[in-house]
Amino acid sequence: MARVLVERKLAACVQISEIQSFYAWDDVVQNEKEYRVLFKTTGERYQSVEDAIRELHSYELPAIHAFAFEYVYAPYAAWIESNSAGQ
Repeated sequence: MARVLVERKLAACVQISEIQSFYAWDDVVQNEKEYRVLFKTTGERYQSVEDAIRELHSYELPAIHAFAFEYVYAPYAAWIESNSAGQ
């Protein structure tokens, strides 16, 4: 999924971290290793990124959410913009 979104130029960069999750699913508390995936993209690309994640993710209900940068180094923001312009 990470490679596909970068190849499609929907995300400039993707970071993956292994995490331990506890969550309720089907009325049972689950405890699983999962992966947090951070896609660096623009607000304009959000819907395309969400659509791609939903297409490629194996979960019935993937956790998809976004947060905006309050401050970002301008050259880095420009790099994200130029590398997540879509195909």
